[in-house]
This record gives sequence, structure tokens and C-alpha cells, in this order.
Amino acid sequence: MSNESAPFVKNLIFQSKDLGKQSDLMLVFDGKVDGMGDHFPVVWRVSTFGDEGPYQMKATYRSQLAFTKPQVEHGSVIGAATAVEINAGQQTILTKTGNVFKFSAPVKGTSSYLKATNLAGAKQNLAIGFMGHGALLPTPMLYFKNVGDDDFVTAHFKPMLRAYVTSDYQETEIWKNSPTNSTFLWEEDLTDLDETTTWNLTWDGHTGRYTIAQA
Repeated sequence: MSNESAPFVKNLIFQSKDLGKQSDLMLVFDGKVDGMGDHFPVVWRVSTFGDEGPYQMKATYRSQLAFTKPQVEHGSVIGAATAVEINAGQQTILTKTGNVFKFSAPVKGTSSYLKATNLAGAKQNLAIGFMGHGALLPTPMLYFKNVGDDDFVTAHFKPMLRAYVTSDYQETEIWKNSPTNSTFLWEEDLTDLDETTTWNLTWDGHTGRYTIAQA
């Protein structure tokens, strides 16, 4: 995504019919991210697909990114104290005046990475998210824990989305450990997809394997 490019939208539809086993499908941006900072993915979507009948989950991604100062409770992102929209190659600074946090207006940086510097006087948690259409605050995707004062995080973010079947996580939960009983069964760089795509979730009762294939 360049600074001149308008944000693109990707609509994904996951569906099943008579799946054969009640299953929870989880979507998370946990592909490799180039950059610096101790980061964890944040669970985007979770939906239960029943064993019989038709089921569907819709998810919409918009490529306008934002840095946030997230509000976290019990290991989940529940909101944001403040946020700023940012594009590739830009940087911003987090400061604190009294009890109020604020990001500076983004300016051009020295690389193609996103960059946020913490100058708020103490360690702070930061996050990268995307702005939904008309949303005031972003949907969180990556969480950076305890960024030091006068320290920064950088990221060259690609919207690499993965799907898992697991019942261990909820939406907006900070995903600090890989699923213990499953591996991802689907992976796509959203920039490569059409604006709207439909995907069929199936389960093989003989092998116990799940498959996601484009409809």
C-alpha cells in the first residue's frame, strides 16, 4: 500500500453445509511480519459452524492501517485510548500530557516501514489495526507489549490472513501462544484476492481433516 493508493476493501465469505462436526473457525493475521518489536497477533474473527445445515461467516478488511494505544482487559483488546491512521513509509510519535495520550500527525519516514515511537514517559503497549468504513477506532491486528520510553516499533505489514479450527480463542484476544491442537489450514495474502471471495469449509469424517477451498 503506497501513500497515494486509496484503501482497498476485501470481503471474505466462509461457508459450510452439513459440515458433519460442530467447529469454530478462527481468523487471525499471524503471518511473518518484518520489523522490530515484541509483537503478538490479535484474533480477528471467530464463528461456530454447526454439524448440519448451512452456516456462513462474513469478514471485511480495509487496507487503511492505524497505530493505537490499546485498552486491554483479561488478555483481550477492548478498545483504544487513541489512534492515528498511517500509511506505509510514515511514522508517528506517542506522547502523554496529563492523563491524555496522543499520536502526532504522521510524517514521511526514512523507509517503507510503518513506525511508532513512544515518548510518553514510560513503557506503553501499542497496536496496529485497520480502519473499517466509518469506524472511529481500528480493528486490532498486532499487539506490541511494553514498548520502552524513547523506543519504537516498526513493521512492514502484509495482510497475510490465516484460518484455524480451534475453540481456544475469542475475538480480540491477544494470541500469545500457538494453538496446541491445530495448525493453520488456510492462508492468503489479501492483496492477491478479488474484492469479494467465497470459501467453502469442509470436514472429512474419515481423516478428521478440514479443508478451505474457494467456491
